[in-house]
Amino acid sequence: MKDKNAGIWIGNRDLNQDEAYIHQADEQSRIRPDETGGLQSNRRDFLRIMGFSVGTAALAASCKTPVRRALPYLTKPDSLVPGIANYYASSYVDGGDYCGILVKTREGRPIKIEGNSLCPLTGGGTSARVQALVLSLYDTHRIQGPMVRGENNWESSSWENLDERVALRMPATSRVRILSNTILSPTTKKAISDFKVKFPNTEVVSYDPISSAAILMANEASFGRKIIPSYHFDQARTIVSINADFLGTWISPIEFSRQYAKGRKISEVSGAKMSRHFQVESYMSLSGSNADHRIQIRPSEQGAAIAFLYNAIAVKTGAASVVSPPLAEKAASALSKVPIS
Repeated sequence: MKDKNAGIWIGNRDLNQDEAYIHQADEQSRIRPDETGGLQSNRRDFLRIMGFSVGTAALAASCKTPVRRALPYLTKPDSLVPGIANYYASSYVDGGDYCGILVKTREGRPIKIEGNSLCPLTGGGTSARVQALVLSLYDTHRIQGPMVRGENNWESSSWENLDERVALRMPATSRVRILSNTILSPTTKKAISDFKVKFPNTEVVSYDPISSAAILMANEASFGRKIIPSYHFDQARTIVSINADFLGTWISPIEFSRQYAKGRKISEVSGAKMSRHFQVESYMSLSGSNADHRIQIRPSEQGAAIAFLYNAIAVKTGAASVVSPPLAEKAASALSKVPIS
């Protein structure tokens, strides 16, 4: 009989599993010398041997274990124990975003960043940007030292050489402008003050990619003080935010997130109630995804939404209302549910 799948002839002894026949077939399939003194084998033995040899050669060629040389300390630092992590308190500053952090290091290499629970503002909270800060330390494209312009391109230099070149071009009467982002560090401010003593005609020009100049000018016009406000979301009963993602990117999201989470908890002992959050925005933000009521408006309707809320407050307080631009009926109906007392 013929096996349709294998394409070979199978006899009765194969079907009945005759032991004598199977033993004879195994003897014939083994590698044995032929009449000329060489070796002969069947196709299965050939594929088995070739597959093993090719696989072994591929592993030996591509999976070499790297050579690592461990050099012991001649004088080991007292604060460094191989395999034991050390933690250092530091701070994260990016524009106006501030956070107290703890940096985990192994053998002097920072590997993880966590929030510092002793920080009075953030209370141990962090953000995605803070967690990713450690990756910037291992950026191979970072500038490793001072650079000076050469004949054709920028060239590496030493700090001593840079100081000499700057001193030759900067007499004490020079007009100096220092361009930087918003500086919160008291150490940096002290260094700039010492620099101004030697160069009195020095001015600091602050520039941030995400500017808060509009908030500064609005507060100066409204309250007479050019400042960045600090809010207490944990004490608010009703929160109305208009295109301000205070949980994601606006002013101090780490601090506001901690306060917001505290205000959203219900306590039967103290009788505290959960705050109510209205988010008026034209795009999906982190604050909008956590809001109780998300009111979607067009970017052109932002002024109309502000005027609508102002007139609602003016009616309660008896103040004069303002002329409001037209607002969509759906957005006006949703804004009318904001509790105003």
